[in-house]
Amino acid sequence: MTDLRDRIKISSERLEEINAFLTDPNNELINQLLEVVHRYGGPEEINRKAQEAGTFENLTERLRQIDSPYVQDIEWLVEQKEKNAFVSMQEYYDRVLGDPTAMKKLNQENRVTLEISALQYFPWLIVQARRAIEKRELMPGRYIRVRNMKEQKEDNGDILAVAAAMGVVGATHVETLDTKGTDGSNVHLGGPETITGYFGGVGQPNDYPIKWLDEYLYYYTQYGTRQVLNINSGTVLVGYLLHKLGIDNEFKISVYMGNDNPYAIFWTLLTARMFSRPDGTTSLIGFNLSNSVNNDTIRHAAKIRKALGLEKGVRLEHHITETYKSIVRQPYNRRDELVEVAKEVSNIAAKHEGGEIDTEASLEHPSDILEYFMAKADVLDQGLMDALEINYLEKHKSLNLTADALSKAGIGVVCAWNLHK
Repeated sequence: MTDLRDRIKISSERLEEINAFLTDPNNELINQLLEVVHRYGGPEEINRKAQEAGTFENLTERLRQIDSPYVQDIEWLVEQKEKNAFVSMQEYYDRVLGDPTAMKKLNQENRVTLEISALQYFPWLIVQARRAIEKRELMPGRYIRVRNMKEQKEDNGDILAVAAAMGVVGATHVETLDTKGTDGSNVHLGGPETITGYFGGVGQPNDYPIKWLDEYLYYYTQYGTRQVLNINSGTVLVGYLLHKLGIDNEFKISVYMGNDNPYAIFWTLLTARMFSRPDGTTSLIGFNLSNSVNNDTIRHAAKIRKALGLEKGVRLEHHITETYKSIVRQPYNRRDELVEVAKEVSNIAAKHEGGEIDTEASLEHPSDILEYFMAKADVLDQGLMDALEINYLEKHKSLNLTADALSKAGIGVVCAWNLHK
């Protein structure tokens, strides 16, 4: 066995070959990447622009300049935060656990991040906040967005409002860039009649990784958008290289990448570690495992992550609920499994993409992941906005049921940290 293990070691010669290729002045792939970075001013200037663009003052001032109706909502949110209108953690745990001393006994080392997807429209956040105040519920500590970037940029500054709101509530958020294969760049893919063609080649074909890089740096420097969704191994590598160059970019890997077994997870984390900075940090801040994984897969993932020194930096983002239509076979609810594995594994996010199964089945319009990709004009033309808002609030309810279940099991949660003191 020892002899066999020795055979799989990576030799220093192989690493030297990789470094030689990376640093070769004639490497066209790296040259294209560096040209885009240079066009935006280089790493230090890019980070400076992003930091300035993403300040609360800058974001809200730009909203005022376009006379956005969302300014009033942001001001209301700030007011509610400052007067402690949201449930405190002590009040929450008193209600859920019925014991004023229970909060001190919770396992905070393995606390789970409460995550919701997808926050498509800024007004939903305000509706959600009003409900949370009224019902004494928790707001998420992490939001995922899948709305078209150009559309939200032009929609009363929706992209600015969400970014500003995240700073108010105390949460991270992820945007999804427009540069992806579903935009027609894969000329051989159409609708359902070509569905099998999507299984292995819908990400970012041909020259799209560089286009993705260009789009990312635009939103990073203009809006301070740091975290984006990543769905393709090519753009994942670009994300690693960007961070290695000194740009403070971050991304999470989507469920669509198919990390569905420990070997796939090892591959993902191995590359993250290989391209980490000298301080051990990487631009990979989280990744969704496939819906098919079980708790043993998550346990293996945690061991790999720890062995590679990525336990604190890379979050395992697990789907607890899914949209009722178009992604999984129902019933799908992983809450009980989460409660079990969270006792052993740290740095997990509980992602809520659907409501409770019984509720979804009774809705006139159950949640459907295909509607994430609808233009707002089409949503309005079909009269779906109210129904989609209801779908979003059902996810919020599910998220709070998960928080309750974790708390009762003695596990802490990460929610909107500026709101729930």
